[in-house]
Amino acid sequence: MSELRKMSDTSAASGAPAVVIRAATGDDAPAIVAIAREVVADGTTYLFRPDTTDDELRAFWLSPQVSTFVATVGGEVAGCYGVRANYPGRASHVANAAYIVAARFAGRGVGHAMGRHSLDEARSRGFRAMQFNFVVSTNAPAIALWKKLGFEIAGTLRGAFDHPKLGFVDAHVMYRSL
Repeated sequence: MSELRKMSDTSAASGAPAVVIRAATGDDAPAIVAIAREVVADGTTYLFRPDTTDDELRAFWLSPQVSTFVATVGGEVAGCYGVRANYPGRASHVANAAYIVAARFAGRGVGHAMGRHSLDEARSRGFRAMQFNFVVSTNAPAIALWKKLGFEIAGTLRGAFDHPKLGFVDAHVMYRSL
């Protein structure tokens, strides 16, 4: 279902290239790690420590337990996401996903396209809901996007994230039915 699907709504009005989402391949690993490295350097949205290695980033994003997809714009990898079961066993019907977008593609609809795609992908894989376990409360663009896509804040973890500039800030658990 998800191979080479164009998200034409991200480009129709602006004339910008469409976001195309496809399954990631081994050839995408350098681009994925480069984007993940940006996220690590920024330090404001993910749990990765500054000393996280490229091998650890590659293992996280391209693990065999994760179905990883890349979003491309004009043939360039602009972001990626991975979807998996949030927990095994009797909770395995709830999906979990993680997303990253290259800084130079921020605000161009890549995250929205991946969010919509991941919901469709999770449904097609038989998941009944999706849960994000740790959305940093200061990541306003992500929270706004997830709310726009039907997620609700199910709970708040007080002071759970050590923000490099703001100190300890809250993180949210976000959830939606599929």
